[in-house]
Amino acid sequence: MAIPDVPGPDSNHQRPDGVSDLTVEALGKLSEALEVAEHARGYLYGFHRLTGKADLNLSEAEELFRKAGHPGIADRLATEIIGRNVIEGRWTFQIVEDYDDNYFSAFKSFEKEARDSLVGGKRHLFEAEMKEERRTKGRPHHEALPPEA
Repeated sequence: MAIPDVPGPDSNHQRPDGVSDLTVEALGKLSEALEVAEHARGYLYGFHRLTGKADLNLSEAEELFRKAGHPGIADRLATEIIGRNVIEGRWTFQIVEDYDDNYFSAFKSFEKEARDSLVGGKRHLFEAEMKEERRTKGRPHHEALPPEA
């Protein structure tokens, strides 16, 4: 059964007049690259959390070695491994901060500036146009917008 459908994406996802296909494609590729960097950032935060958890678990292992009568191993664990930098001079929080401050924030700012200057800040134009091309108009679950929009 066909259902009424509104045409195309909402105004926040419509290409401004005079914007070329190549500009939309370039902004789409820039957005895709930012999404990949955001994904990498998530892994970096996961690395940070897992490394921190491992360090806390090491403290438990140290305590258990002491209780088991292995003070030498416990002492070495406490002085050589627990609290050790993961790379020269840095714990993981410092790596995360450096990534955010010196790479990710600059990348995110650049992407926004490009959108602002070229398409009035509109996001995901490439994807919105792809959705419009790929959806089956009039079919359930292929609507251009949510019912409340």
